Amino acid sequence: MHHRKPRTPRATKTAVRLGVAVTAGLAMTAVTTAARATPGRSGISHDVAIAVDAALSHADRTHVNQFDQSFVIHEYGPSVAVTANNRATAVSAGCSLDAPCRSVALSYQIVTTAGRNARLINATNISRSVNEHCPACRTVSAAYQFVVATPRQFSLSRQARSELSSISRQVDALRASRLPIDQITRQADEFARQVKAVLDREAARAPRTSGGNDPLADFMPTVTMHRYVR
Repeated sequence: MHHRKPRTPRATKTAVRLGVAVTAGLAMTAVTTAARATPGRSGISHDVAIAVDAALSHADRTHVNQFDQSFVIHEYGPSVAVTANNRATAVSAGCSLDAPCRSVALSYQIVTTAGRNARLINATNISRSVNEHCPACRTVSAAYQFVVATPRQFSLSRQARSELSSISRQVDALRASRLPIDQITRQADEFARQVKAVLDREAARAPRTSGGNDPLADFMPTVTMHRYVR
């Protein structure tokens, strides 16, 4: 992961690795672009926050069994605008009937944001699986995106980070698994369910508005999960 110093004293960005990759925008607001399967890059702006993550697996006659996974947390404070892009792509190409390919790509993206624009996040979550001249190949891609929107800024608790780190390790452990593809998919879905449960609990403890004339008085914390499996 690459880090760039803030362009102005008022904007800050930190990154911590706790078994999962974490990017945090703690100002008004940070731009962070992180990709596991493509070269990462990052920058700072006062206006927008951008998170990009991807998993890419490509199997062929030379590399018959391929696996890639991404599990990234982006925490942003109050933001003018947030864009989140999460992709999983798995390709199997040119393997024979006697030695079919196996390609698995799993990408989990968690984005937290706060303030009056938190519910306007531009989120894209896509997965793509391709068998190219590979009729007996087994290919699966799964993209899971979790968007946490709260009226006031908050940070994930130490317990939540520990639990998410454990889930991330279990996702990575599927790299060595020889389970059938359909069971891999079910396991990936179960990990997504566990992530959602952790985030639901965290959102429930997020700071609320004070009511009265507060324009965010009707803003209840939400956790939205996007799932795309091919």
